[in-house]
Amino acid sequence: MTNFPFFKRYFSTLLLGFGVIILLFFIAAWLWLRQSLPILDGIITTGELKEAVVIERDTQGIPLIHSENRSSSAYALGFLHAQERFFQMDLLRRSSAGELSELLGSSTVKHDQKVRLHQFRQRAERNISAMPVEQKSLLDQYVKGVNFGLNNLAAKPWEYLLLGQEPRPWSSADSLLTIYSMYLTLQSERGSYEFRDTALAELLPADLYAFYFPKGGRWDAPLFGEPRKKVSIPETPISSLLEKQDSIVYQPMESDDKIYGSNNWVIGGSLTAHGGAILANDMHLGLSVPNIWYRAGWSIPGSNRFIRGVTLPGGPIMVAGSNELVAWGFTNTGGDWSDLIPLELSEDGDQYKTPDGWRNFGLKTESIAIKGDDPKVVEVRTTIWGPVIGTNHRGAPLAFRWVAHDIPGGNMNLLSMEAVRTAEEALNLGPSIGIPHQNLVVGDSEGNIGWSVAGAIPKRVGFDGSRSVSWADGNAYWDGYISAQEYPRLYNPESARIWSANARIVDGDYLKLMGNHGYALGARQQQIRDRLFAQETFNERDLLKIQLDDQALFLERWQQHLLSLLEDQEDYREINDQIQNWGGRASVDSVGYRIVRNYRLKLMELTTAPILTYMRRHQPNFSFGQLKRQFEYPLWEMAQNEPQQLLNPDFESWNAIKLAALDQVLEKMSRSNQPLKRQSWGAENMAKIQHPLGKAIPPLNWFLAMPAEPLEGDTHMPRFQSPTHGASQRLVVSPGRDSHGIFHMATGQSAHPLSPFFGNGHKDWTEGNASPLAKRETRYRLTLN
Repeated sequence: MTNFPFFKRYFSTLLLGFGVIILLFFIAAWLWLRQSLPILDGIITTGELKEAVVIERDTQGIPLIHSENRSSSAYALGFLHAQERFFQMDLLRRSSAGELSELLGSSTVKHDQKVRLHQFRQRAERNISAMPVEQKSLLDQYVKGVNFGLNNLAAKPWEYLLLGQEPRPWSSADSLLTIYSMYLTLQSERGSYEFRDTALAELLPADLYAFYFPKGGRWDAPLFGEPRKKVSIPETPISSLLEKQDSIVYQPMESDDKIYGSNNWVIGGSLTAHGGAILANDMHLGLSVPNIWYRAGWSIPGSNRFIRGVTLPGGPIMVAGSNELVAWGFTNTGGDWSDLIPLELSEDGDQYKTPDGWRNFGLKTESIAIKGDDPKVVEVRTTIWGPVIGTNHRGAPLAFRWVAHDIPGGNMNLLSMEAVRTAEEALNLGPSIGIPHQNLVVGDSEGNIGWSVAGAIPKRVGFDGSRSVSWADGNAYWDGYISAQEYPRLYNPESARIWSANARIVDGDYLKLMGNHGYALGARQQQIRDRLFAQETFNERDLLKIQLDDQALFLERWQQHLLSLLEDQEDYREINDQIQNWGGRASVDSVGYRIVRNYRLKLMELTTAPILTYMRRHQPNFSFGQLKRQFEYPLWEMAQNEPQQLLNPDFESWNAIKLAALDQVLEKMSRSNQPLKRQSWGAENMAKIQHPLGKAIPPLNWFLAMPAEPLEGDTHMPRFQSPTHGASQRLVVSPGRDSHGIFHMATGQSAHPLSPFFGNGHKDWTEGNASPLAKRETRYRLTLN
């Protein structure tokens, strides 16, 4: 007590000193961060360019590059990518090369081991050697621009300062590795759909397999063909899959439409006042800081036109956008672009059978550098068809044949989209484009529209690719790739409307060519189609309205189902009121919507658990993966018809399993300790958009993450949205009317938290504002000599 007057006398001084220390710390951190900010204004001499390049930026940091030399504009784009996004570029190339551990340490070793089986760095270098001279020259200039931009930062990008690492210079092969990184995002590097589907088809009774894993139904909305027929309820009891000692396994069911996909549609000139086509494209991917895309535009040499849209940092290509004559966009096809080949082994297991007899396995070693640890060696067993990536449910080794492994699978041919003048010319590029296979949707200024597939399509002989089959006898194989004349294609349909949203789009011979690697259910695609047929004239804002459509049409019958279930259930009166007044939208303030959508998923989990239990007896880590995307059809039949032979044995009746599903949903919602009226959809669908380093070091999210705010939308509707996935961007444009075009994207242009462009534009994305595609008033001007 005698020291109290001393502390009282000096407390304010100590508090002031502590505050000064904190202030100095923040000033030092601010000054430290500022060193790696990009250069926005001025004149820089590069010593590389044949003519000067002028880069104009607006208040959102959207650059417009002025140059009459395409190599110079490629150099400038590389400069911009490096200054704003080099760490992102580095992660992309390292992810597909299996080199993340060198930068990030042991936490990424498993990823690197898995990816090294594909040896993408070697394949990238091979593909660069096969590239046309003009493309190689353009890419070389881009690479020089990247390295010049990196070296002209006052300090290395802040992420490397934090990690205590040095950035490695960029190379031409690294640019192809960014394309391979998209393969890893949009396709399975292990053929997971075929792996699971083959096991299910071989192990389940035929009637159960046909019921639980149909190929479509009433929600189908293809461009070609009709919806699939209704599934038939099987006679085989679900309990026959289980043994007495089995404890039924339950695995929480995420949305069956939470996929890397997109929406894309185009309307022809007969449906617009100006006679030109209008295209809409929102590509659904993981959301992070910064956005996967970098907005840009540049002048097209020899014309008075500009190309505008989104680029992938790491390459000189406009991925999706408009060249003022043609607009194009993409959605993931969901087709089958790989095959798993069960190998027939010799008695000693050292050889595998081929059409030409027994062969020894190839053996290659890959050394994985690990930050702070010794390198790890990975042995890659190879065959004439591809690497050995694992074993099937019968223990047979599986070789993997994948388009991504071949030269046509990775190239820079999308560059040619800059020069096309018509929709038909754009479609003609599809077969030559070396990217993960996409639905290519195009429209031109004359009102023509079309759809085709971008990416090389394998020519299968002796099998259809739907199941893993041996290629040992020579009866099943790939005979190269199909010709351009054989490609699926639709041009100027009578309806003047084309749509795609990751669901099945074709039928018949076209479907045989494309195959199936896990199409989306179709409800989202159907809702888009129906909106397009609901009116006869459109403008840009009409198409944005469809992109923002969060009406829960797909769940309407489930809402009625729940109301019927709760009829005369006094204990659920408050719940019933919320469901009754759900609003019919994925609205942030709707409690009823949250209950309905989660009840369906929980009922899906409970009813399919016996199959999961059975499959894990054969494959301990089995999960449904993409195979759950068509579960809606058997689930609805069971919910309506309540077949006793399909009831999960853990429950005494269908009423019991339904109420259990609802109760589990309500119990999870109540963990927030909030009153029911505050347990809304927005409380669950809260944005979690973070920088990769913020995911590893949570305190960094304080200044790196986007605001944690409730988000409208959900899966199974055009406004696809979850906390971590959604529309990476929204584009609406009529080529030649780019000044009327609409564009917004999550986060902002820059990855630097002190940049004026960090998060600038994010609000337009969350609110769905019709922000312009074309650059706004120039705020910054930079000249490269």
